[in-house]
Amino acid sequence: HRGSEEQQPGEEYFDAALFDFKTFSMDTFPWFRHTLARAGLEETVVPIISHSDIVARGWATPLSLVFIDGGHAFETARTDYDCWAGHIVPGGYLLIHDIFENPEDGGQAPWEVYKLAVASGRFEELPRIKTLGVLKRKTGF
Repeated sequence: HRGSEEQQPGEEYFDAALFDFKTFSMDTFPWFRHTLARAGLEETVVPIISHSDIVARGWATPLSLVFIDGGHAFETARTDYDCWAGHIVPGGYLLIHDIFENPEDGGQAPWEVYKLAVASGRFEELPRIKTLGVLKRKTGF
């Protein structure tokens, strides 16, 4: 909810509407909550604001969808994948945002993690939606 590296002041995707001048930091959470309300998903999507490795330690609930759209450093993207991919039920989906095969188009960490997920053999590649990688969990894993 504090924005990626690209969303910080002075960066390409900075949006002043998402900047909290009281704390001098990005704050996307109010916009996220508003979007959930408009979509009628407040009873379905439960936002948790924390680091993946902290929340995943005690996580036991199977998931039908995991959306990775976090930091673009490889270690961060890999941690998100390592923490959550194993919780996806067969037939469930792993979505990874900001997939750029060409380094000149964008950061490579999400693309590298996407390739790791495919190479694991646990996921079937589905058609991408712009820069959103869509993977479906196979049965038997």
